[in-house]
Amino acid sequence: MYPFRRLALLLAAAVLLGPGPDGAAQGVYIPYNTSAGVVKGKLNVHVVPHTHDDVGWLKTVDQYYVGSNNSIQAACVQNVLDSLVPALLKDENRKFIYVEQAFFQRWWRQQSNSTKDTVKGLVSSGRLEFINGGMCMHDEATVHYIDMIDQTTLGHRFIKEEFGQIPRIGWQIDPFGHSAVQAYLLGAQVGFDALYFSRIDYQDREIFSGIFPINYEPPPGEFYFEVDDKSPVVQDDPLLFDYNVEQRVNDFVAAALVQAARQLEFFKGRSNSGVTTDSLADALALAQHHDAVTGTEKQHVANDYAKRLSIGYHKAEELVSSSLACLSESGSKSLCSSETKNFGQCPLVNITYCPHSEMNFSQGRSLVVLVYNSLGWKREDVLRIPVMSDSVVVHDSEGRLIESQLVPIANSSLNIRDKYTKAYLGTSPASKPKFWLAFPASVPPLGFNTYFVSSGKRSESISSTSTLYSHGNKSSNCQVGQGRLKLQYNAAGALSVYSDSKTRVEANFEQKYKYYIGDDGSGGDPQNSGAYIFRPKDTVPIKTSGQVPLTILRGPILDEVHQRINSWIYQITRVYKGKDYVETEFIIGPIPVDDGNGKELATEIVTNMATNRTFYTDSSGRDFIKRVRDYRSDWKLEVHQPVAGNYYPVNLGIYMEDGGKELSILVDRSVGGSSIKDGQIELMLHRRLVDDDGRGVAEALDEPVCVDDKCEGLVIQGKYYMKFDPRGEGARWRRTFGQEIYSPLLLAFSEQDGGDWVSSHVPKFSAMDPTYSLPDNVALITLQELEDASVLLRLAHLYEAGEHKDLSALASVDLGRVFRDRKIGKIIETNLSANQERAAMEKKRLKWKVEGPLPDQNVVRGGPVDPSKLTVQLGPMEIRTFIISFNHR
Repeated sequence: MYPFRRLALLLAAAVLLGPGPDGAAQGVYIPYNTSAGVVKGKLNVHVVPHTHDDVGWLKTVDQYYVGSNNSIQAACVQNVLDSLVPALLKDENRKFIYVEQAFFQRWWRQQSNSTKDTVKGLVSSGRLEFINGGMCMHDEATVHYIDMIDQTTLGHRFIKEEFGQIPRIGWQIDPFGHSAVQAYLLGAQVGFDALYFSRIDYQDREIFSGIFPINYEPPPGEFYFEVDDKSPVVQDDPLLFDYNVEQRVNDFVAAALVQAARQLEFFKGRSNSGVTTDSLADALALAQHHDAVTGTEKQHVANDYAKRLSIGYHKAEELVSSSLACLSESGSKSLCSSETKNFGQCPLVNITYCPHSEMNFSQGRSLVVLVYNSLGWKREDVLRIPVMSDSVVVHDSEGRLIESQLVPIANSSLNIRDKYTKAYLGTSPASKPKFWLAFPASVPPLGFNTYFVSSGKRSESISSTSTLYSHGNKSSNCQVGQGRLKLQYNAAGALSVYSDSKTRVEANFEQKYKYYIGDDGSGGDPQNSGAYIFRPKDTVPIKTSGQVPLTILRGPILDEVHQRINSWIYQITRVYKGKDYVETEFIIGPIPVDDGNGKELATEIVTNMATNRTFYTDSSGRDFIKRVRDYRSDWKLEVHQPVAGNYYPVNLGIYMEDGGKELSILVDRSVGGSSIKDGQIELMLHRRLVDDDGRGVAEALDEPVCVDDKCEGLVIQGKYYMKFDPRGEGARWRRTFGQEIYSPLLLAFSEQDGGDWVSSHVPKFSAMDPTYSLPDNVALITLQELEDASVLLRLAHLYEAGEHKDLSALASVDLGRVFRDRKIGKIIETNLSANQERAAMEKKRLKWKVEGPLPDQNVVRGGPVDPSKLTVQLGPMEIRTFIISFNHR
């Protein structure tokens, strides 16, 4: 956000007055002293020449790099980097820092060997320094910690391989708020000595000022050194009539003094190669940028991110297809030379589009469904794929007929299919599927299982079609759920009771929709609601006229309740026989704005729980942070925005508790969430606004989708998951199922035309010892082969200290059983971004002088890995990273 700040002038020398041969004054060059060091007794000011280069915002990443589309914004990163090298060479006192590796790596690939040698010299001498070092300056609110780690690792490993350097400084000067995960995980655990950041709550800024003075801008007083900028150029030749060094130095010192004064006030106390995953990894890294994943970019830039993700996905899909074909034909016993079967995927299966499963099952043809589990524990789940026929059955990899259920597909889902397949593919499919085929799947850790769908006569005892019920205009309540979990709807068609026969939890609750009218700035507050700013003006509950008619589909695997809330909200609530949570699918949009009002839609769960203003939200999918409504622990909050001021990012989940139970809600994407009233949780699911909020993007958050020259607002489809637990017992579900939401089962499809698949293929596979799985409190979050054939491995403890009575303990992982068919020859533990050994990082840590007693250091952490035992220990919230070399057995 905000235009690029290109330093066209690097101060490193001065021209001073001195006597000439004839006694007249003349300019004499002398160097400034730019060596690092602190002078006691003086205010020490550090000047950091830098540039802030968004990898997409008002222009696409390509347009920013080459300097095109300058009618939107005059910015060219290539020119910044091209001019940087000669500017540094001109004077050895000059220094510069650079951050965004997505731009630098592109520039680097275009340079000659001689230029590369020159740049390496500048880097090794410290005159050019890489800080932060990720592919982008990632967001900290709407990103998942695994994606933050991955994009940082991409940049850090490049810097280490090309320059032998390790970034030491964190530089998060533009993300819209900051998270605990960034500081302790993406700061301390990658080996940073310091973290510099900018954006902060304006009230917090008043008492804590260890940040940039104005966003990431220089101090007040016009200190931009940008081409065509209005800031006065520093003219240090005394022979010039506009000589102004003394004036400009005084301006800068005054600004620095204000910062020092604010800090002192705080301390005192104020009285108020081939087909690889590289393309997808690069696209995902760019998408973590703080103007990408947040949605604060122009629409054409958002389209560019989507295109890059699509290209990367399709390239990765080729790799997945060939890899699964290899494993299904040979297991892990030998390498594949050529695969005879091709596997395809269905990226649009969520909108009921899957050409592989919509096949004709006549004449002995069958659909092969290979289900891959990327997690380190066994998965039990229910799969759903769209099919055309009601005469289909499912067999497992051992040839047994397994239970299945046909669920009619809702018209609302088919409408999305029609619109978005046309938008994505340019054509509409000739026919539509009639049913979701639902069946249970069991998949081993780090492995796959195979299922077969074929034509056959369905037996009521093993396969069934959902039974349709209609609940409307009745005076009685209605109950759904075939297993331990039951939901009750009242006579008006509203959810009213949740009960779990195993945990004996019963809760009264309501689920409703409402929307906030976005402020248009016409009242006393001139701030509009927009892409950056949530500024609600009014709240409008969405009321249905009379009863909400329910369509209920019952079956042996799941029950579904369909509700048309209004003309632009459709909801499906699912209760699975073998599951202990409620799944809610929503289809929302286009949000109508013909009344001139922007709308921000939220759903809310209302209970009678006594929560005392307290609730918990995750920090980038990792820690859960305690939130107290209208309260900040660091200062006395003046409440001006009672709704927006209590909204927080929700990437994994949100929960609240009282004396007897907990209510947890997990999400399948980043949303905003809060508890505006005691006993209530709300999630913002969709936004459509008509005004720009004046923060630089210069577009309303409208997101039109155009098909056949007809443009409408965006229709979204998503899910959230809800569960009540006895107090203290909800953490297991939040952590385990939360990881499964982030890493869903991967479905790949092939076709079998006669023959016996099992006799010619490996139907079931696990890379791990068949008697082993990871502990319940540990997740495998990275397993990646590197360019030199070594393997990058990351293991994460999922629980915080004290979060669970059993699972917040030290955990152990046996790597010998994780990699059963390979022998580990060498294992090296590294820092989080895998660019230095952990031991070396620990030795280089700065030793801070701390006044007063030290905080409690009783933190449980895993010990060193004994190469003869290969057991990795992990303490609560610990992530450990290793580079492993294998000796093949």
